Amino acid sequence: MDWFSIVKSLHVISAILWVGGGFVLFLLGVLAERAGNIDDKLYAMRASGQLGGRFFAPMSMLTLVFGLIMCSFWVGFSDLWVVIGLAGYATTFSIGMLIFKPTGERIGAMIAKEGVTPAALAIGQRMMSAARFDYAVMLVIIIDMVLKPTAHDIGILAGMALIIAVGATLAFGGNRRLVPSAA
Repeated sequence: MDWFSIVKSLHVISAILWVGGGFVLFLLGVLAERAGNIDDKLYAMRASGQLGGRFFAPMSMLTLVFGLIMCSFWVGFSDLWVVIGLAGYATTFSIGMLIFKPTGERIGAMIAKEGVTPAALAIGQRMMSAARFDYAVMLVIIIDMVLKPTAHDIGILAGMALIIAVGATLAFGGNRRLVPSAA
């Protein structure tokens, strides 16, 4: 066993915990939304805020650190796939720290103080929209890390751009409602 294999294994394990854990919370929120279950959706949103700094941020940082170690000792930083991976990481880490963590904490505080209000639900809906985009970015990072495209891999790069576009459209292009309409 060599050091590269050990560091790569730690990189992959931390990435699985980061991406997989967040995806489970996202999926719980989507399923609750489709079922019209506001309590379960709020639970998933609060959990995102609570786990953001305690679990997701450390796992994402470990993923980055192990990736940087691999690049600095064995791979380098000039390959396109490395640049795409770092840009994707910066995007999703920023979404987590600037949107998910504070929004989840804000929703929890609002509900503790005022109960479930339309304002809390609206804030939660914006958080779920950001999650749709975040997971499009994460999917692109995973594809990037597995396929390692170069500038000559136009089809792969176009597919990755399409995933980002679809994720942005799903996140910000539609009018989703957390509260079932009174029809």
